Amino acid sequence: MKDRAQWIINECCLLATMTEEPGRTTRRFLTPPVHDVHAHLRQHMIALGMDVRVDAVGNMRGLWTPTNGGSRRLILGSHIDTVPDAGAFDGVLGVVMALEWVRLAREDSLALPIEVIAFSDEEGVRFEVPFLGSRAAAGIFDQSLLALEDKNGIPLTISECVVDPSARGFVEIHIEQGPVLESEQLHLAVVFAIAGQTRVNLRFTGQSNHAGTTPMHSRHDALAAAAEWISTVESSVAQAAASDTPGLVATVGKIATQPNAGNVIPGVVDASLDVRHPSNHIRKSWTTQLVNDARVAAQKRGVVMESAETLNEAAVEMDPYLSLDLKLAVEAEGIPVKTIVSGAGHDAMVMARRLPSAMLFLRSPGGISHHPAETVLVEDVEAALRVGRRFLAGLAKQSQ
Repeated sequence: MKDRAQWIINECCLLATMTEEPGRTTRRFLTPPVHDVHAHLRQHMIALGMDVRVDAVGNMRGLWTPTNGGSRRLILGSHIDTVPDAGAFDGVLGVVMALEWVRLAREDSLALPIEVIAFSDEEGVRFEVPFLGSRAAAGIFDQSLLALEDKNGIPLTISECVVDPSARGFVEIHIEQGPVLESEQLHLAVVFAIAGQTRVNLRFTGQSNHAGTTPMHSRHDALAAAAEWISTVESSVAQAAASDTPGLVATVGKIATQPNAGNVIPGVVDASLDVRHPSNHIRKSWTTQLVNDARVAAQKRGVVMESAETLNEAAVEMDPYLSLDLKLAVEAEGIPVKTIVSGAGHDAMVMARRLPSAMLFLRSPGGISHHPAETVLVEDVEAALRVGRRFLAGLAKQSQ
């Protein structure tokens, strides 16, 4: 299977060239390069004998129906959108790998219908709300999101796209996006839970003024308040994670300053906060604390702080039975069985609200993701193909 593993890697690298920005991979929800990806995937799906469609939210969906029976389909998939300046494998690997699993099912004449979904949006870059594709497929799309517009004022439109509720389940194949598997020299891991995440937008409002004539003691510097708070986020969360709250992470990943001039005291700063932990209680408690820390930093400088929560995704456990089937397939291939919590959010955490769901992780060399240096190893992709063949055969046998 080494040649097919290399083909998968090559396909992911080819899809990475379908981008909004020459020289780097950026592919936001329903932008022109998404249509290029659709056209490319459609060719592969048709060659596999799949019925292909694009649903109302832009998810590309291919259904393979075996001629020798099987009624309840298995759904495989991941996302094809990216963050700005992305790597070639986040999301896309899971889609290309899913098509290769279909090929294996065809070769083995398995009586197991398989639907592959290439979700149109998981990252949430364009409309600043993630999982639009899987929310629609899971039937939990919040209709208030229809009021969203991107930065160019283009509105979001959608209609019903819900998956077959009688499906056997949903499986997502994905790179780990972290260092654990590499540190333990392992090919694969089965995910047993996905950490919950909270996102908050904060605004610090002070007073813009002349940088040369305003005394230091008279300033209401919004950026200075935000900077103190950002430092507090890093230090307090790092200390907690190293002591009594392992697995806690918090990130200030986005900041914008007004008027953003070198000779003007910053009057307004917008910042983002992302907090994640497998425990919903811990995540919510720390989010509250960190927002309060922002308020304290603002008050010290006579700055007003306002906050608005934009995402509150609960931690999700994967289906124990579908996950056990994956673990048994890993074990049967002579690969050490590793179970892991995902710190990153995935479409599987949304689909789990509709169907039994499971995830298979591949090692991320260097623990690098959301970066052009993101990569995978041929031997890990080959291991995932072997596991997939055995996993699908087991599900087909259960259906008999």
